[in-house]
Amino acid sequence: MYASTSQKLLAEFLGTLWLVLGGCGSAVLAAAFPEVGIGLLGVSLAFGLTVLTMAYAIGHVSGCHLNPAVTVGLVVAGRFEITEAIGYVVAQVLGAIAGAAILYVVATGKAGFVLGGFAANGFGELSPGGYSMLSAFVTEAVMTFFFLLIIVGATHPRAPAGFAPIAIGLGLTLIHLISIPVTNTSVNPARSISQALFAGMPYITQLWLFIAAPIAGAVVAGIVARWLGDED
Repeated sequence: MYASTSQKLLAEFLGTLWLVLGGCGSAVLAAAFPEVGIGLLGVSLAFGLTVLTMAYAIGHVSGCHLNPAVTVGLVVAGRFEITEAIGYVVAQVLGAIAGAAILYVVATGKAGFVLGGFAANGFGELSPGGYSMLSAFVTEAVMTFFFLLIIVGATHPRAPAGFAPIAIGLGLTLIHLISIPVTNTSVNPARSISQALFAGMPYITQLWLFIAAPIAGAVVAGIVARWLGDED
């Protein structure tokens, strides 16, 4: 029995909400808290765990994309219908914004809370490590390329069954370990849009990179993955 369109879209909405709430929430609420600061490793693991848990929870419903770049990449790879892509992207962006809104309500309930970057993505002065626009674009494109390659490979019919969420979750964890210092790690336009809306105009003006670079990386990965999976 196949899931209906509304079931798939709700699954993508809730899954992306969880990704933002869990991943960005760990950065905003836990990483900066002196007594229980989880640091780079903790935030990276949190993002990986959101995808791993949701892959098992809703993978059978929507495929658990949670990311417009992943959806586009899967279309290019021939693993997803283009007619469904727009609905998925809209659901993902709305879910991400809902997750960021919940996080904002929780975070601002603490006396003296300073919004700061609100786990948003940036380059130049907004980069955690002060990395340039070129460094940020290359990082986001390459990291998304490999993320999509992992997703397509791990979910291939010839891959070991049942282990895809683990590979994908650990892949996202590794990506964050590499790229948080450069861009605060996006590889996901929906995640970037949601946080920038709350972080303010400086981050909003840089959003183009965190939409263009992940999608570019995913498109190239889709082409490569399609060729690698061609049994002919």
